[in-house]
Amino acid sequence: MGDIRVDGLGKAYKQYAGQWSRLAEWIMPVGKPRHIEHWVLKDISFHLKEGEAVGIVGSNGAGKSTLLKMLAGTVRPSCGEITIRGRVAAMLELGMGFHPDFTGRQNAVMGGQLLGLSVEEIMQLMPEIEAFAEIGEYIDRPVRTYSSGMQMRLAFSVATAQRPDVLIVDEALSVGDSYFQHKSFERIRTFRQAGTTLLIVSHDRYAIQTVCDHAILMEAGRIRMQGLPVEVLDYYNAMMAERDHQAIRQMPLGDGRVATISGTGEAYIVDVQLVDGNGRLAGNVEVGQPVRLLATVRAREAIPRMVLGFMITDRLGHCIYGINTHRLDQPLEDLQPGEEATYCFSFPARLGKGSYSVSLSLSREDSHIDKNYEWRDNALMFHVVNTRQENFVGCSWLDASVEITRHPRSG
Repeated sequence: MGDIRVDGLGKAYKQYAGQWSRLAEWIMPVGKPRHIEHWVLKDISFHLKEGEAVGIVGSNGAGKSTLLKMLAGTVRPSCGEITIRGRVAAMLELGMGFHPDFTGRQNAVMGGQLLGLSVEEIMQLMPEIEAFAEIGEYIDRPVRTYSSGMQMRLAFSVATAQRPDVLIVDEALSVGDSYFQHKSFERIRTFRQAGTTLLIVSHDRYAIQTVCDHAILMEAGRIRMQGLPVEVLDYYNAMMAERDHQAIRQMPLGDGRVATISGTGEAYIVDVQLVDGNGRLAGNVEVGQPVRLLATVRAREAIPRMVLGFMITDRLGHCIYGINTHRLDQPLEDLQPGEEATYCFSFPARLGKGSYSVSLSLSREDSHIDKNYEWRDNALMFHVVNTRQENFVGCSWLDASVEITRHPRSG
C-alpha cells in the first residue's frame, strides 16, 4: 500500500474572452471553440514506491499545488492517469474543509469523516487529536476565533491521527511556531519509518533534505529535473538567482556528486584549496585542527563591489557554517578587468567526524540573489577524523568540560 504512479498527467483551464463567450459556447457546444486552453500542468510522470518520500520544489506558479490537489482528488486532471494504492491524507490549503462557525471538535469529526474514518473511530482518536494539537479549551470554540497557527495545529492533528498510507503536505506546515513544526516533522519521520509514502511541497531546504529520498523540480507546469534532494535544490537555488543572462551548468565530480555552477561570469573563481597550518593540502582534517581556506578569484570586467562567501555543508546538505566578506566588513571595491585577488579564511575545524563540502559565492552584496557573479556548489570536499579528542557525537565539537560535586546522604 502507498504506491503512487502518475503517467502523462496534465491540467488545462478554459479561458474566455468574456462571460458572453462562455454562455454562447454553453448554448451552442458545436462549432468553433470560443475559448483557449491554458495548461498549468503538462506531461507529468513519476512513480513513488511504498515508503518513499519526494519533495516538490519550484517557484510560485510552477504547478506544485495543482499537482497535489489532483493527487488528493480535489481537482480533476484534463489528461493522464493517477493510480494510488492505500488511504490518502492531505494537508493542502490551510483550514481547507473547516467551517468557521463550527467548533474545532466538530470540524475534527467532519475532517475525520472526509478521511474515511467512522464517527466511532474519530471519537476514539479525539483525545490524541486534542493532545497533539495543544490548543486547550479552543477545541470547543468556533474555528473563526483561531489564529492561522492554531488552524494548522488542528488540521495536521486530524490528518495524521491515524497513520495514512500516503501523506500529502503543501506549504501549510510553514505556518505557526517552530515548536510545532519540529513536532510535526518528527511525526512525519515516524510515519515514514512505518512505511507511509510522502509527498511534500516546501521552500524549506532543511525539511526537504532531512525527510525526502528524492526531489522534483517543477517549472512552468512541467518537470524540469528529478534526482537527489541536494542536487535538485542546488540547481533550483541557481535558477532562483538566474537573471541578467546568467548561465547554469552542472558538472559531474569524480565521487559521483554533481557540482552546480551559475552566475553572470563577470568574475569567477580560479582556484580553491583547503590547507593545514604548514600549507599542505588537507583532504583529511583532525577535529579542532587549524585550517585555511584559500580562494583565488579573477574579474573579467570592472567590478564596483565584490563579496566572497563560503558555506560548509555535511553529506546531507545541511549548512554547518557560512560567512562572507560583507558580514566581515571586508568587501573588495573597484576591481579592474583581469585583476585577481586571493582570500584566506582561517578557522579551527571544530566539526564532527564525517564528510563535508564547501560551496563558494561571488556576489555584490550579502546575498547572491542580488547579483550573482558566480555560485559554485561542492567546490571542494574534505573529511574530518577524530583520533585526538573525546569520542563525541554530533556535527560540532564544543570541547565541553565537566565538574561534578557529590553530596553525601544526609541523616
